[in-house]
Amino acid sequence: MRCLGIAAGLVADRLFGEPPNKFHPVAWFGSGMKRVEASLWADLRKPGTVYAAVGVGAGAAAGLVVRSTAVAVAVSVAGSELRSVARAIAETAASGDLVAARLELPSLVGRDPSELDSSGIAAAVAESLAENAVDAVIAPVFWAVVGGAPGAAAYRAVNTMDAMVGHRSSRYKNFGWAAARLDDVANYVPARIFALLVAAQSPTRAKDILASVRRYAPAHPSPNAGVAETAVATSLGLELGGPLRYGTTVSNRPTLGSGRRPTPADIPSVIKTVNQAELTALGLLLLVWVACRAAP
Repeated sequence: MRCLGIAAGLVADRLFGEPPNKFHPVAWFGSGMKRVEASLWADLRKPGTVYAAVGVGAGAAAGLVVRSTAVAVAVSVAGSELRSVARAIAETAASGDLVAARLELPSLVGRDPSELDSSGIAAAVAESLAENAVDAVIAPVFWAVVGGAPGAAAYRAVNTMDAMVGHRSSRYKNFGWAAARLDDVANYVPARIFALLVAAQSPTRAKDILASVRRYAPAHPSPNAGVAETAVATSLGLELGGPLRYGTTVSNRPTLGSGRRPTPADIPSVIKTVNQAELTALGLLLLVWVACRAAP
């Protein structure tokens, strides 16, 4: 029954999308963790570890209270919203209005968009779609399979804390260390499942996709984002990655894949790829449920 509940949660997200922030449990969690941060913050790893433990405990407890795996997954995944935002940016960039596209981009990515050309905008959207297909879809599903409603809710807590304090700013380099490392661990298996799902879409290129992941992904500073981005890049014959800017900080990221640089016209194909990965995961969940029902 767990697989059926997870599938139902995915379908609910596809049908209804995200609730408004004032009704969204993830937004409530974020507000609560801001208060926890205010009481615990110090430029040290130990209080940051306590912060992360409180957040994981709160997420798991919420899942225990909810009990319904379908509800927990519906709240924890955000594939519908991810694709919707990407489509809007793609349409704006394709129309040639790069100023408006740069203004929309921060709703999807954290990098500085002010100097991005159309290819840079397309790469940013493609990379975010790939990385967040793991964070916002495959990982919550994986942890729901492992731990039901508490597993999905605890994962969403981890990922939310990483978004809040996991970046390497002067304030969070130490305090956010535990949340960032926990997020890396939580996404390690899901990122590789996502790469396999992408490879499964292109059987004739599957070996190339997986070989490219092994070749390029280890150079990425994230143990997981490079896996997802390389899989998508190679499946579509693109090259992603390269230097990017976060505020005043320039990050010399490696290139991922060996194709051409993307354009806004490629974004619909990236959306299709991550959407198909989710649909494949949904189909597998239903197959497992049917197989379990049929077993003596």
